[in-house]
Amino acid sequence: MTMIDSVNRIQQIQATLMMLSGSSARAAQTAPTASSTSAASGSSAAGTSTTTPAASRPAPASADMFAGALAEAETAAPAVEVAAPAAAPVAVPGALLPPSFGDTARLVEAARQYEGVPYVWGGTDPAVGLDCSGFTQRAYADIGIQIPRVTWDQMNAGTQVPSLAEAQPGDLLFSHDGGHVSIYLGGGKAIDAPQPGQTVAVRDMWETDGTITTIRRILPAEPQGAAAVGPGSAAAAAAVDPAAADAYATQAAFLAGMAR
Repeated sequence: MTMIDSVNRIQQIQATLMMLSGSSARAAQTAPTASSTSAASGSSAAGTSTTTPAASRPAPASADMFAGALAEAETAAPAVEVAAPAAAPVAVPGALLPPSFGDTARLVEAARQYEGVPYVWGGTDPAVGLDCSGFTQRAYADIGIQIPRVTWDQMNAGTQVPSLAEAQPGDLLFSHDGGHVSIYLGGGKAIDAPQPGQTVAVRDMWETDGTITTIRRILPAEPQGAAAVGPGSAAAAAAVDPAAADAYATQAAFLAGMAR
């Protein structure tokens, strides 16, 4: 039986119940409460009246019909299952999102906002000044990624990149035996807090594989065929893959514009 058939049947049963209920009420009002057995000649002894208690009177036939209709209504009513509401996700205050390759542009933008901030040894407050590792820590923190405070600890963060040919924007370039760190931007550019008397700025790279102590990647590598980051293997792949070439040209132009 479909839902519509069940509803129609229930309405029919309700109408029947109402009709039977009305009939029972009218029958109760008109039924005699006592029967007189007085003889026509009127003997006082024989003229006694007999009263039948209500409890001993047989139930009208309509009561059985009423009970049967009620049972049928309960059987015909379809069972409806109510699904429990799904548990709402619980927000964790202060939780940090995992690094994503899509964070590269956000990191470059975060780093560029500190251009012009003076170099201050040990500085971590851009209102006062930043040193090289204070600057890189701050830029990554701005996109929700925590890295250690000083260069010698930052050199152990993330994963190692073998050479500049495989570097991508956002990688940390360490030089001077770990005494200095900058952020690689691609296209021969980097940004850092250089030394006392200077400010955070985008500059041409002076680093080479011979002068770099190590390269550390904090952000995940770009997916295969996505934007390339310099003279490395991704650029070579773009030379033979038209789709990769388009992606390479798009991001290269974007990052070059941000590095100006």
